[in-house]
Amino acid sequence: MSHFIYCFTKNHTILILMQVMNCFSINAFCCHTIPQMTFSLWTFGLLMISLTGAHELNHFPENFEVAKRDEEYTLTCNSKPDDIVTWKLNGDPLEDDENVKQNGTKLTVLDIDTPSLGNYSCWRGEKMLSSTYLLLKVDEEDTVDSLINCRAKSYDCNFNCTWTGNGYTAVRLGLGHNCSKSSKSCQWISSSRQLAEGKLQFEMYHDLSPYAEESTMLEVTAEAISDFSIFRTSKRFYLRDIVQPDSPQIVKCQLVNEDVNVTIDPPSTWSEPYSFFGLEHEIEYVLRDDGQTERSSSTLIPKKISKLRVRSRDSLVLSNWSQWTPWKNVKTGTDRLCRCKNTEKYCCPELSLEVFNGCKKEKRKCKKHANSSGKYPQ
Repeated sequence: MSHFIYCFTKNHTILILMQVMNCFSINAFCCHTIPQMTFSLWTFGLLMISLTGAHELNHFPENFEVAKRDEEYTLTCNSKPDDIVTWKLNGDPLEDDENVKQNGTKLTVLDIDTPSLGNYSCWRGEKMLSSTYLLLKVDEEDTVDSLINCRAKSYDCNFNCTWTGNGYTAVRLGLGHNCSKSSKSCQWISSSRQLAEGKLQFEMYHDLSPYAEESTMLEVTAEAISDFSIFRTSKRFYLRDIVQPDSPQIVKCQLVNEDVNVTIDPPSTWSEPYSFFGLEHEIEYVLRDDGQTERSSSTLIPKKISKLRVRSRDSLVLSNWSQWTPWKNVKTGTDRLCRCKNTEKYCCPELSLEVFNGCKKEKRKCKKHANSSGKYPQ
């Protein structure tokens, strides 16, 4: 009977997967045969995944070096000068590798390419002295600006950045000159939240004063790993350029003669005091008679409208507009004002005590009628 054979090396990496007639001697840690008829598809898939992703790097290692393709690169073992050491790449000895040259405790990789990337470790006997990942530098892409999108909800000390690149197994962001120069003092930030479609969100912090005139640009640096390649890019901007307030709050719609005065409050995430960090608002509304949609920068709009929504932006630097609030139906007359208790759906005037008590009576009347007839009055 034909069998499938799967074998593992000492570092638990799948080495061979083939169909054979008989199990024969293989230099591996273990060897198992499975009858072909019982070799399930999910097992085969699992082995294929392990075969292709056995050494996939899904984090930033503590020690790594970045080299350019087709160049030499020298690694140094963390050992005493007179130690006799050996080197391994991803757990495999390098004695017969023609692409490396050892000189004492140093190892030179002669030609940087995909097969020469990975985890280099140096050993004294059975003791590992140090290890360093050798990663390939990837040139910046033309679409670099689209990979990092940053937004600040206010002028407070934090803002969010979203990484939109696909195909990377590890991503981190840093803020400041130290990170753009790959300094050891850079404080890298890991993703705080994973969004849809593989996007990652990072929360960044800065020390700019919100009350001073902004003269210093922020610089965000991103590093991303795919297999054993690393991509690094930086993006510079002023904080004011990424400010986009959250949607404001529609408080009430008060009838003023033939117009409606809309009261709007800043979002709870906006900087205070509001007198210093001013917002301007834009109202979009639908006319009740002909269904036309119009916009106004004034909070005083026509009376005969059916619904409205609002957005805001910084009035001084003319920042990005916020998202629109959800549409709200407008109730300004005395007709069916009891519905105005639902402020999430309706924009209404402040209810007088008389109207509020009337709504209570109407509600009790409806409940009484429902109990007797099984339905509410129309």
